[in-house]
Amino acid sequence: MQQKLNLNVTVQIPEGYVIVDKFELEELQNNQLDGVYWSMQDLQDRINRKQDWIKENILYIPKFKQELDATLGGFVFYPFKKGQPWSFHAKRMMKFLDENFSDIHHPKQK
Repeated sequence: MQQKLNLNVTVQIPEGYVIVDKFELEELQNNQLDGVYWSMQDLQDRINRKQDWIKENILYIPKFKQELDATLGGFVFYPFKKGQPWSFHAKRMMKFLDENFSDIHHPKQK
């Protein structure tokens, strides 16, 4: 014979914590990069690669530069002269990196 219990449980949520709907959490995570711009250092920290590697394997690869360069409608500011900072639209850069992971990490395809 199967038994069935109905229980009422009170759970105390610690101060500083909230319960958030899963869908809402995903929306918040997806929007965390809205309006955010990265420096070269931010990009290095995010992908765990040095500036030289990023330039050699992403920024100065012609097929990528066509898509990335802000002067061509992209979302990366390429400095015109020494000392100017790089600027990356964070959300679009992350999307680009995700979508081009294989091409970035397989030199034969560049």
